Amino acid sequence: MIGTDSNHCRIVAESLAAKREVNEQTFASLTILDERLERLKKLNGAFSGVAFSPDAEKLLSQKNAVAVG
Repeated sequence: MIGTDSNHCRIVAESLAAKREVNEQTFASLTILDERLERLKKLNGAFSGVAFSPDAEKLLSQKNAVAVG
């Protein structure tokens, strides 16, 4: 499981650094990481202040805009 988590992190990080194309795999990894972060926040309030970087948040909002439109 840890290998899979780091793979999602790597995919998003490389996409943000323009080392790979932003595509469905990027958005899928970002969605998975977002869901896991929200679950972690619900499990322990100590993580309530943890958030994605502004660039990752922007990418997540682009994904949501594409899904709606």
